[in-house]
Amino acid sequence: MSPPTISDSRRSVIEALKQAGEATAEQLAGTLGMTVAGARQHLSALVDEGLVTGSEEPRGAGERGRPRLVYALTRRAEPLFPKAYDELANDLLAHIEAEDGTLIDRIFVRRRDARVDHAVPRLATKRTLRGKVAELARILDEDGYLAEWTAVGDGSFRIVEHNCAILAVAQRHPQACRSEIEFLQTVLPEADVTRVSHIVAGAHQCAYVVTPRAS
Repeated sequence: MSPPTISDSRRSVIEALKQAGEATAEQLAGTLGMTVAGARQHLSALVDEGLVTGSEEPRGAGERGRPRLVYALTRRAEPLFPKAYDELANDLLAHIEAEDGTLIDRIFVRRRDARVDHAVPRLATKRTLRGKVAELARILDEDGYLAEWTAVGDGSFRIVEHNCAILAVAQRHPQACRSEIEFLQTVLPEADVTRVSHIVAGAHQCAYVVTPRAS
């Protein structure tokens, strides 16, 4: 999930809610030094964007007035905060490699096979290589690779990944890139798949040419 774009003032509201866990507009206004009306305006916009949720909190015994709205972050707001997934993945892989140098290879083989198992049923619904390439590009895009495909004049196809979803890992472990092209070759057995551009090698994208095999 890519981080949504928000203004600095709304980011301050998001960060205050992250620290508080939940808060009313009045509490946020006091924390951030803004008016209650301003806090409510930001909160309303953030609710519309799916980053914040508001729920009614009944007033206590003896308190008058309508229930108060208490706000909290939704899961969609999580990408706005720093994560260390890449560092964690590389640390874990380094420990695995130190324990058993062959185990890391088997891990990437298992990842490849799991991706194959997920993709094959979807590709099986497509009767032509064109349809399979299009569906495969959708799968890659869903996995975070910003993928697209085009037909080439000679009857082949080109799949382009504008983003490497596991770049930090791929830069340290060549097994990741080997696993990627093996995945593509396995799910398209009726074609030859060749990598012609490689992000890890300094290119702006990873690109693959898919050439149908002779019948």
